[in-house]
Amino acid sequence: MTPAPRSFAFELERGVARITLDRPQKLNSLTFEVYRELAETFEALGAAPECRAILLTGRGRGFCSGGDQHDIIAELFQRDTAGLVEFTRMTGRLIHAICVVPRPVVAAVNGVAVGAGAVIAAACDLRIAAAGARFGFIFPKVGLCGADMGAAYLLPRIVGRGRASELLLFGHLIGADQALAIGLVNRVVADAEAAVALGEEWAAELARGPAFAHAMTKKMIDAEGQMGLAEALEAEAQAQALCMQHPDFRTAHEAFLAKREPEFAGAEVTKP
Repeated sequence: MTPAPRSFAFELERGVARITLDRPQKLNSLTFEVYRELAETFEALGAAPECRAILLTGRGRGFCSGGDQHDIIAELFQRDTAGLVEFTRMTGRLIHAICVVPRPVVAAVNGVAVGAGAVIAAACDLRIAAAGARFGFIFPKVGLCGADMGAAYLLPRIVGRGRASELLLFGHLIGADQALAIGLVNRVVADAEAAVALGEEWAAELARGPAFAHAMTKKMIDAEGQMGLAEALEAEAQAQALCMQHPDFRTAHEAFLAKREPEFAGAEVTKP
């Protein structure tokens, strides 16, 4: 699988797919084309055995400043209800693609992440922020509901209901340190360059790891949020039994005995 997007930079090397939003003059705001190509790319990467981890970042001062005021917002005023729902479902398609892709997704938030950009970051599995990054679910500032693109689903699961309500009702911008304090990001580093460097390091380590097990972990984290304890324990028992049947389990054991690093198989291998 080799995507050829026109609206952002893409490269796939050593198991890591790197996606770089590339409209720096507009803080990497989103257009209809960017939305579509991002969704298509994440969907394709889910079926690409050569991809084992994904790094998402932006070029310039912004990670993503949300929908472009000229290319999207102005056009929306010309649509009827059916046309608006078509658009909002398209934006949801991107978030769904990020959440369900069976590869770990690392966001290196190099700068401002507001509106749709903040939701995209929240949809990723891990978030690294540059010290100067800012986050804002600014939908109420433009007269819109804070529940957009899955924000009201994702945020309570990351920062808790109280914090999520504060972010979604006020729409205030918060800095990287506050984002770290409430658990919205995993790490804060000095600057954009350091965020991307650490993102590359994390993605590379994930790509060397057990792809089948990583996919199972991501699936179970999502699924168990809807379960009671007994149901979750049973689900994990079955999930781990499946992983124990995968060749990676024996590979890791043999590598331990030989005192060397394991070389894990791809996620597409499901039986010993």
